[in-house]
Amino acid sequence: MSHPKAVAPVLGILTVVALLASFSTAIYGVSIAAIRTHYAHSLSVLVIFETFQSFFFSGALSLNWPSVCVAWWSNFAWTAGMIYSPAMTSSIDSFLGTNQGNSSQVGGAGSVPLNNNGGLQIYGRNTRGMATKAFNAVMRGQRFASRLYARDTASVDDTIGPGYSWYGGPVTQGLPIPGVWSNFTGELSVLGIPASNAFMTGFLWFLIALVIAIGATVLFKWTLEACSAIRWIQHDRLALFRHYWLGFVQVIILRTMMIAFFMMMTLTLYQFSIAGAAAGVIAVATIVFVIFFVGLLGIAAYACFYRLRFGHYESAPDRILISHRKIWNVVPGLSFTRQSRLKDENQSVRAHSASFPVVWIKYVDHNPERQSIHEDQQFIKRFGWLSARYRRTRWWYFAVWFIYQFIRACFVGGAKESPEIQVFGLFVVEIIAMILIISMNPYEGSRNTALAVYLLSISKVVTAGLSIAFLPQFNMPRIPATVIGFVIVITQGLVAIALLILVLLGAISSYMSLTRNREEFRPHKLENIRLKYFTHLETKAPDISPAPSPKPEEPREPKEPYFSVNAVRRAPKIEDEDEDMIADMTNPITSQFNPSGRQSRAGSMRSTVSGVGGVPYGARVHRISWSSRDFAAWQQEGLGDSPSRAPSRHNSGGWVSHAAHTSISMAPLVRPPVSLSGSRPTTPSREQQIQHASQRFGNVR
Repeated sequence: MSHPKAVAPVLGILTVVALLASFSTAIYGVSIAAIRTHYAHSLSVLVIFETFQSFFFSGALSLNWPSVCVAWWSNFAWTAGMIYSPAMTSSIDSFLGTNQGNSSQVGGAGSVPLNNNGGLQIYGRNTRGMATKAFNAVMRGQRFASRLYARDTASVDDTIGPGYSWYGGPVTQGLPIPGVWSNFTGELSVLGIPASNAFMTGFLWFLIALVIAIGATVLFKWTLEACSAIRWIQHDRLALFRHYWLGFVQVIILRTMMIAFFMMMTLTLYQFSIAGAAAGVIAVATIVFVIFFVGLLGIAAYACFYRLRFGHYESAPDRILISHRKIWNVVPGLSFTRQSRLKDENQSVRAHSASFPVVWIKYVDHNPERQSIHEDQQFIKRFGWLSARYRRTRWWYFAVWFIYQFIRACFVGGAKESPEIQVFGLFVVEIIAMILIISMNPYEGSRNTALAVYLLSISKVVTAGLSIAFLPQFNMPRIPATVIGFVIVITQGLVAIALLILVLLGAISSYMSLTRNREEFRPHKLENIRLKYFTHLETKAPDISPAPSPKPEEPREPKEPYFSVNAVRRAPKIEDEDEDMIADMTNPITSQFNPSGRQSRAGSMRSTVSGVGGVPYGARVHRISWSSRDFAAWQQEGLGDSPSRAPSRHNSGGWVSHAAHTSISMAPLVRPPVSLSGSRPTTPSREQQIQHASQRFGNVR
C-alpha cells in the first residue's frame, strides 16, 4: 500500500493540471462576472487538497492503527507538508535543541527525553553506573556476536547489494520501535519524520510552496510581456491579468493560506499538546496560529460585513418541508426546503411527507435594486478568492467552512491525550457537517458539488465511524483490525479515483471555457457538449430553482358508445306512395319558391310525410325514375298560373283556393298504424296506402 515515490508524483501532476485549469479560467476574459462564472465551474484545488489532507490526518488520531492504513496514508503525506528531507530534519533538530544521539540508541532511547511510544534502551556508550569490567565484557560479546552472525550476502547475490535490507539498525531519535503504528507518531515513522518535528516540517514546506507559487506567477507575467514585445502574442492578450498582476499575487497568497488552513491549525495544536516542547518552536507555532486563525477568520468576517452592511436582519416564523428524493437517482434520501423560499421564488408548495416549524432569520437589503453578489465587481476583486465558487445564495459559506475546519483541527490535533473524546467527538462533528453541507449545497459547479458535498462528506463519516474500533481499550485483534482497515482504504481509494476522473473532466471543461470566444472548436465531436455546457453555466449562475415540471397527462381512453339501439321501427318509403308522387310532381304548389321567397310549408310537410328517416326536413321528395316529359308538363302548368293564386290539389284532381291550401299545410299527418304482431312492422299493402292517402285529403276538407 505504501508507494509514495510512485503515487505521490502521479497525484502531484494531476493536482498541477487542476491548478493550471483553475488559474487559466481566473485570468482569461474581459467581463469580471463572466470570468467568475467560468471559474466557479472549474475543479477547486482547495477541495482536492482538503480531500488528500483528510486521508492523511485520519492517522493523527490516538488509536492503534493497522499497518495497512498507515501504509496507504503515506501516499498523501506530501499534501500535508510531510516530506522527509535529511538536511531539513537535521536543521529542525538543531533548532529544537535535540540531537540524533549515537548509533547505539534504539527506539528513540537516549539522553533526550522524548515521547518514543515505548522506546527501550538496549545498550549505549553513555551508560552511567555500570561497572567498567561488565561494560567491557558486554562490548566484547557484542563484537564477537557481530562477527559470528554477520549476514552480509553481497558475495552471494550481487543483485541485493551490499548489506541486507532486513539488518535492522538504530532507529532515528523520536521514532517508535518498528512495528508500532499507534498515534500520529506511528504514521510519521513510515516517513522517517519524528513527531516533534511535524509542525516545523509542515510549516517550512508551506513557505516553500508559497514562494514557488509567487515566483511562478511573476515569471508568467513577465513572460507574457516579453512575448507581447516581440509580437509573439497579441498586445491585448490576457490584458486583465497583466494589468492587475499584483492583485493576483495577493490573491494567490491568501488562497494558498486558505488551502493550508486546516493543516496549519492541526499541526500547531498538535505542537501545543506535546509535553516538553522547546520554547522556540512553541513561539513559532503561536505566531503561525495567530496569523492563520485571526487573519483568515478576520478577513472572512470583514467580507461578510462588507456585503451586509447596507441591510438588517429580521426573524419570521417559517416551516421546513421534508420530502423524499433520490441522490444521483439511485440512493434514497430526504430533502429539506423552506416554505418561504418557495413562495419567494413563486413556486407552488411541493408535496412533502412531514414538516416542522422554525424561526428563520432573514436578511433584508435596504436597496433591493443592488447588484447580486456575483455581479458586484468590487466585491469580486476583493473577496472573489473566498466566495467565487459558491452559489449566489450561499456566497457566505466560506465563513462556515473556516469554523468547521477549525473544529476538526481541535479534535484531530488538540485532543491527542483523550482518544475517546477525540474519536467520538469527531464522528459526531462529521455527521452534523455532512447533513448541513448536503442541505446547503453551497457549490455552483457540479464537479465540486459531487466531490466536496457528497464523496468527501461520506468518506469522512465512514472513516471516523470505523476508527472507533481502534480505541486502545477495545484491544481489537490484528486480523479484524486489518479487515476494518481495508474497508477504510477501499472507501478512500474510491474517492481518490473519482477525484482523478473529475480532475480530467474539469480540465476539459476549462478548455471549453477558454475557447468560448471562438466560433470553431476542436474536436468537433464535442461541439454539442460544449453548447450544452455553456447553457448549463447560464442556467446555474442566477441560482433560481427551476419550477417543477407539470406531470404529463395520462392518455385518455376512448369513450364508449353513449347510445344503444333497443328497437327498430320501419318507416314509410317513397315507393309506398308512387301514384301520389306523380301528382305532386305535376302540381306547382309543391314548388320551393313562393312569392315571399320562402319554402312552402306544404312542401316541407310532404317531405316530412313521405321521407321519414331518409329525407331532411324541408326537402322535396322525388321519384326514383322520371322523364323529361313529366318535368316539362309540370313546368308549363306552373308558369301558366297567376302568382296571386295558390292552387291546391283536391283529392279527385280538382283545385281549391289558397285558404284551402293553408288548411292543408296545417293538417296533421296520418300515418299507418304500427303492427304489434311482430318485432318488425309489415309493409302496408297497396289498398292500405290508397286508404291512408284518402284519409289525409279528407282531413284537409
